[in-house]
Amino acid sequence: MPTRTTTRSSPTRTTTRSSPAKTAVRSSPAKTTTRSSKAEQADQKCAGVPSTIERSDNKAVRTWKKAHDSAVGSYGEGQRAHRAAFAALKNTHERIGDRWRPKPSPGPSDARAEQSAPANARRPRPTAEGVNANAPLTRLREMARELEIPGRTRMTKDELVSEIKKANRRVTAAARRKSGASR
Repeated sequence: MPTRTTTRSSPTRTTTRSSPAKTAVRSSPAKTTTRSSKAEQADQKCAGVPSTIERSDNKAVRTWKKAHDSAVGSYGEGQRAHRAAFAALKNTHERIGDRWRPKPSPGPSDARAEQSAPANARRPRPTAEGVNANAPLTRLREMARELEIPGRTRMTKDELVSEIKKANRRVTAAARRKSGASR
């Protein structure tokens, strides 16, 4: 059977690949997706993911899983791998209520995230628990309005962050109770 050789060249490497001149046509099996298999796929996607991330969009789930798998390779399974995965998620998402939503622009979410790892070990600071504490005051007020926090227009930035953290905890606890009761 005759073969065709393709050579690609780049500044750093050259690769040569041989392939048959005629390519075979692949036939794929008919797609028969049932409702139960879709539910199984959704369960598999969220297996081992914390509940707040499970209720979030696919990008948040993928970000957390990829960062967690990488951290497990570096640190082993445990709390340190979870912290690393949440740190990666907080860079691209913010926690509003019982789920994570993409930030308008990626970046550190609080003063602790801005510190380097050695500085965090020497002088640990409290975390904002997924609230984007570096967001402008108007964005924090939007989040507070969404969470129905009273008195938000008179609050300072630090007060808003604190109240959003409390509201997030309340909403998450209610969602966990609800999901625990339905199982």
